[in-house]
Amino acid sequence: MGRFILRRSLLIILVLFLVSVIVFLITSIIPGDPAQAILGQSATPEALHAVRHQLGLDQPAILRYFSWLGNLLRGNLGESLTFQVPIGPLLLSKLGNSAILAGAALLFTVPISLLLGVIAGLTKNRWPDTTISLLTLAGVAQPEFVTGTFLIAIFATWLHWLPATNTFDTSIGFWPMVQSFIMPVVTLSLVLLAYIGRMTRTSVIDVMETDYVRTAILKGMPYRTVVLRHALRNALLPSITIIASNVGWLLGGIVVTESLFGYPGLGRLLLQAVQGRDVPMLQDITLLIALVFSLSNLAADVLYALLNPRVRLA
Repeated sequence: MGRFILRRSLLIILVLFLVSVIVFLITSIIPGDPAQAILGQSATPEALHAVRHQLGLDQPAILRYFSWLGNLLRGNLGESLTFQVPIGPLLLSKLGNSAILAGAALLFTVPISLLLGVIAGLTKNRWPDTTISLLTLAGVAQPEFVTGTFLIAIFATWLHWLPATNTFDTSIGFWPMVQSFIMPVVTLSLVLLAYIGRMTRTSVIDVMETDYVRTAILKGMPYRTVVLRHALRNALLPSITIIASNVGWLLGGIVVTESLFGYPGLGRLLLQAVQGRDVPMLQDITLLIALVFSLSNLAADVLYALLNPRVRLA
C-alpha cells in the first residue's frame, strides 16, 4: 500500500507538471491582451507597454513559464490582474465556499442515489426499476442551467419560497442561509444523482447474478441477509470511483451553477478569470482543479482496496 501511494504521488506530480505546461501554452495563445483588459480600450501605447513589461509579457514564453513555475514551488501564486490582490488567499477563500456547496450536494446526493440504485437493481425490469431509471435518465439529460432556471422560476419568482441568489452572507441568519442553499444544492445534485444511481443499479444487477449470490439464495439463506452481507458490499464498490471523481467536478465544474445563483465560489471565480483574461488566476485555478481530481481519485483507489479484500495494491 505504501509503495502504491508513493508511486501514485509521483504520478500526480508528473500529471500536474504536464497540466501546467498545457495550461500555460493555452493561455499564451488565446486571443486578447491582459494589459488591454487591465487598462481598458482607451489606454495609450506607452501605458500598455509599461504594463506588459511589469507583467513580464515582453519576455520569451519559456522564461515566463519557468518564472511562474518557480513562484508556484515557492508558494507564491502571483497577483490577480482582475482584482489586484494576491491569488493565494483569494483562492483559499473561494475554495472553502465551493467546498461547502460541494459537501452539501454530496451529503444530499450520495445516500439518496445509492438507495435508488439499490432499489432499481433489486427490482430489475419491474415498475420501481422503470420509474427510477426514467427519472435518473431525465436527470442526466437535463443541463444545470435549465434545472437552475426552472427552480428559480418556480420557487423564487412564482411561489416566493426561496431566494433566487446565494451570496454566502452569514449575517442573514442560519435558516435564511439554509434556504439560500436549497436550490443550488438541488441543481448540482440532480446530475450526480443520475450518474451515481445508474452506476449503482448496474452494479447491483451484476452482483445479484453472480454464482456466489445465487448459491447463497439456493441454500436457503434469507434474501435480506444475502443482499446486505454479500451483495451490497461488492455492488457499491464501483460507485466509490464515481463519487470520488465527481468531487473534482463539483469544485471545478460548477461554473454554471455558481454563476446562475451568484454564489462566490471557485467556479464563478474561474469564469471571472476567463472573462477578464486574468491569466495568472486562470492558470492557478486550473492547476488546483487538476490537483483535486488527482487526490480524489487516489483516495478512491485506496478506499476501493480497503473495502475489497480481493484487490491488492503493491
